[in-house]
Formats: sequence, C-alpha cells, structure tokens
Amino acid sequence: MNMPRKIDLHMHSTVSDGTDTPEGILSRVRQEGLEMFALTDHDAIKGCGIIRSCLREGDPFFLNGAEFSCQDDEGKYHILGYGYDADSEAIKHVIELGHSYRMNKVRRRLDFLRDRFGFTFPEDELDKLLAMDNPGKPHIGNLMVRLGFAKTKEEAIKDYINQIRFRSEYVKPQEAIEGILGAGGIPVLAHPVYGSGDQLILNENMDYRLRRLTGFGLQGVEAYYSGFTPKMTNMMLGFAERYDLYVTAGSDYHGKNKMIALGENGLDEVDEFPEGLMRFLKDTGALDR
Repeated sequence: MNMPRKIDLHMHSTVSDGTDTPEGILSRVRQEGLEMFALTDHDAIKGCGIIRSCLREGDPFFLNGAEFSCQDDEGKYHILGYGYDADSEAIKHVIELGHSYRMNKVRRRLDFLRDRFGFTFPEDELDKLLAMDNPGKPHIGNLMVRLGFAKTKEEAIKDYINQIRFRSEYVKPQEAIEGILGAGGIPVLAHPVYGSGDQLILNENMDYRLRRLTGFGLQGVEAYYSGFTPKMTNMMLGFAERYDLYVTAGSDYHGKNKMIALGENGLDEVDEFPEGLMRFLKDTGALDR
C-alpha cells in the first residue's frame, strides 16, 4: 500500500478563477512534492482533461474534481465532486446549468455597473471577458482595476459588484449532488464552516445542514481546509464520524488571486489520518497505485 501524505484536493486554474493554467498547476504540484491532488474549477471540468493529457509515469495520483456554487432557500453551499466520469451526461448537465447561470450573472453585473455607477467597458475587453471559460466576480474586479474604476479587486467586488444580488440563479445543492452521484462521483461539502459572507455554520446549525444535505446524498466534508482553525477541523471530524462521511483536505489554491499556498490545509500536522480520510483514499483508488 502506497500511502499519500501530501494531499491537496481543492485548487483552481485559469479555467475558473485561478491564475495558473492547468499545465501550470501540474508543474506546481510536481515542484511541491504533492502525492495526490484534484483540480476543482468552478462549474467546469475542462481543466481536468488537460491535466490528464499531461500526466506521465511517476506523477502524483490525480482525481477528477469540480466545485459547484449552490444556493437554495436554506442558504449557500459549495459542493465538490470527485472521481466522476467526465463523459457522463449527469455531470455535463450540472456543468452546463452552472455555466449558463454564471454567464447570465456576468452580463447582468456588467449592465448593473453601467447603469448604477456609469462604468463602461471597451468592447474588446468585454469580448475577452465573455470568451473566458468561466468568468466571475474576480475577473470583472481585475478589469475594473485595470480601467481605473477601483483601486483593488477586493474594493471592486465589495463596493460595487456585490451591490447586485441574485436570489434564484444558482445550481441547487440537490442538483449538484445528484449530478455528481449520477456520474459515479463523490459529493463533498467544501469548507463547511463558512456560509454566506462572514456567516459561520456551527454546532446545531451545522448538524441541521448536514442532515439535510446527506438526505440528498452528500458523502463527505472538507474537514481540513486552509482557513480552518484546529477547533473548526475537530468539529467537522466529529460530524464526519457521526454521519459516517468521507473526509477530504484542500487548500483552495487560486494562484495569485488568493494568499494561500498549494497544499496548505493543515494535514501536514496530522500524525494519523482519520478513518473518513482513509476510506476516501481507499475508495478513490489512491492506495492501489
């Protein structure tokens, strides 16, 4: 049995809102000595195909991944999908649904910025933005900085872009979970403690959320995460044990768009992996190579 110790199952490339290309992600993974990784672009699986085409003998164990931005009447969720069949119509349906919502929101945000604040964008810049695989708030924010509408991307998002809200144009968590399961994958709740904005989901609220999501078929939680305190991690490990859930570990690496290092998830400080993580490694084939 070959036990991977350096694991990162949550990262983003230029296919969504990261700054490294998929090929660049693979190069960084090799440099950092990771032994298992997954690319989890928002509402996209294109990057996983690119990485698979570049893998060579001796490379780290790679797992197909994706992250779906979800919302329903109960709140916001980010659902990770792992190990799915990329050719499955089930996963393609959710990808297409999420992408259509994303593109509609980009256009509405641009219209809002023009009508509310008078920000107009050159046609060639708009064409480049809309031609991207999965444009979102960070891309609009960076464009606003380049055009002098805001000093920083963070200011652009907080003071301008976030002034428009969308109540219904999201993939529902049940849709994401069913799509992942239908493609033979494993649905996992990303950074579970964090809700919308500064909201923290703790204790009874977390228990309610997990009971609801496991009813849809959720199979795991990201208990090791770059933004978690040891107390948060231990709480999620307790919930994983209570609900017999897989445990995963991710950094949420975005390259230069976030101050988070590849592989930064707290797992390097763990002497013995929890049972939920061991089962995840076994059931995804990471221990068989």
